[in-house]
Amino acid sequence: MTEQQEASADAVMTRIGQAIMLLHGGDREEARNRFGAIWAEIGEEGDALHRCTLAHYMADTQDDPGDELAWDLRALTAADGLSDGRVAEHGDSLAVRVFYPSLHLNLAADYVKLQRPDAARVHLDRARKASEVLADDGYGGGVRAAIGRLERRLREL
Repeated sequence: MTEQQEASADAVMTRIGQAIMLLHGGDREEARNRFGAIWAEIGEEGDALHRCTLAHYMADTQDDPGDELAWDLRALTAADGLSDGRVAEHGDSLAVRVFYPSLHLNLAADYVKLQRPDAARVHLDRARKASEVLADDGYGGGVRAAIGRLERRLREL
């Protein structure tokens, strides 16, 4: 990757990060608009890290569970195209495998909303198995707790 390409890639991640801050600040509509504009630029064939990150958070801006599922599936597809090397280029020490527990957890939650418990159980099982790579820190504990909550909810269905 040339220096110009790296700077451009960093600019995309910065813009995605700014939209994530809007989302976490409660401005779902503006975050959705910004994610949409960035997605229009990078598209389905863009950098896998950009697509995975953007789609993962774009799903959280959706009002319709079917749209949320579509974005979460895009995130999973993009993650499948990532390498540990690409993630390291961005400066994160995370390995690709730490993305999967959250991605599968989100898909399981989507399927619960869509009243498809069998599909939800498949992804919840994948999330649980993938969570073995998570550290014993706040993030790892939070993902494991969310898996447990969704498991209990599915047992009630």
